[in-house]
Amino acid sequence: MSHPSSLPRLQLRAFVPGDFEAYAHYHRQPAVYRYLYTEAPQDTAVLQAQFTRDALPQRLAQDGDTRRFAVVRSSDGCLLGETLLKLASAAARQAEVGYIFDPAHAGHGYATEAVAQTLAQGFGALGFHRIFARLDAANLGSVGVVERLGMRREAHLIENDQFNGQWGDEYIYGLLAREWRDRQG
Repeated sequence: MSHPSSLPRLQLRAFVPGDFEAYAHYHRQPAVYRYLYTEAPQDTAVLQAQFTRDALPQRLAQDGDTRRFAVVRSSDGCLLGETLLKLASAAARQAEVGYIFDPAHAGHGYATEAVAQTLAQGFGALGFHRIFARLDAANLGSVGVVERLGMRREAHLIENDQFNGQWGDEYIYGLLAREWRDRQG
């Protein structure tokens, strides 16, 4: 998704200490965690520890390493949310993409734009062969994001996770580097 101006609407960068207040605000919201199979953290000390961990730069050297990107609006520096790349397999050059955003900024295409930038980094400088996303099947907003980016649904896992006594289905979407490059023209 492109924007008519010559500058991108969003920037992806490392988290900085000044991001904590906005980070804590959207991480406290139950709507943000609705499809993440965990409760939204409320304790400030827990959020501070999580933020400190998320702000650490990761090299993506070993399976499970995760690099998080703060997503900020270029016009005013507002922290809108975050994206991540998690190294699923160094040997197979595969990563999982993830993202969460402050619901107050929904409906503007920010998630699609930020995930597109994250995929570009993953397939570009980081050299991944395949990037996939795992989504709760009921999360129609996220389904829309990955489908707009040309990711293909590769699996529908039935009742594969449980939270608060409720079973949930999961979709897995994937995209290969060559497919990404072909779509970029």
